[in-house]
Amino acid sequence: MRFLPALTRVAALGAAAVLAATGLTACGDDAATGKAANPYGLLQPGVLRAGTLTDAPPNVYLKDGKFTGFDNDLLTAVAAKVGLKVEFVGTDFSALLSQVNNRKFDVGSSSITITEARKKTVDFGNGYDFGYFGLDVPAGSPITGFDQLAGKRVVVVQGTVQDDYATGKNLNPVRVPDYNGAINQLKAGTADAWIAPAEIGDKSAADSNGKITVATKQLSPAPTAYAVAKGNDKLREALNKGLDEVIADGTWTKLQAQYYPGRPIPADFKPGSGTVAVPGPAAPSASAAS
Repeated sequence: MRFLPALTRVAALGAAAVLAATGLTACGDDAATGKAANPYGLLQPGVLRAGTLTDAPPNVYLKDGKFTGFDNDLLTAVAAKVGLKVEFVGTDFSALLSQVNNRKFDVGSSSITITEARKKTVDFGNGYDFGYFGLDVPAGSPITGFDQLAGKRVVVVQGTVQDDYATGKNLNPVRVPDYNGAINQLKAGTADAWIAPAEIGDKSAADSNGKITVATKQLSPAPTAYAVAKGNDKLREALNKGLDEVIADGTWTKLQAQYYPGRPIPADFKPGSGTVAVPGPAAPSASAAS
């Protein structure tokens, strides 16, 4: 009978070991299940939370309470190809890239031009569009070219490649947080020129009731792409895959025609991985000159 307590202790220790092993296995199973349910490390499984702008048509904007524009409609189609829904949230461009890398957003959608400086903050998918710099001026302005901006009051949206361009040209630009701020400066006559993404500048001039005109344009040096947090390779690769699929099925071509009718596509521009044929009349064929 004196052996019973010892046997009881051995049995108890064995049972504890079994329970511990079971617990570890369960934790491992839960972790594996979580990764399987959220393979791209999204803030909410199955939902792509996208930071974007509200005031930059035709690229990204808010219309009747819905986020739309070329970039956002394209992202919605790309996400659907990989089984994701998109939730858009408005923000300022100057904060967008840091918010993406800090995981406030899963992705940034705002005609973001790829630059070496920005690659230090975020990772980029494959390029999905090209762009031109536009030079918008008040109606009646004598300014006709980028070479006439020295000594002028030039407005740019903070943190954009247009800001980089103006700074690189030593123009000492006036920086505003959003596109409405730039437009209002031109309308009020408090700025001599606005260096803008050309498509946004064109739309702004057309909607200004003759107060703003487009002086000239020049091709932007790099493509635009969606931004993801540094190291989120699975999401970046999924978006690249979805982008190639919407190029192949004609969605990219359709959206180009819808938002940029008549805009020539540079002969050397190939969206996505560059390995997918672009169907329809929007296939690259035109000169890059503008």
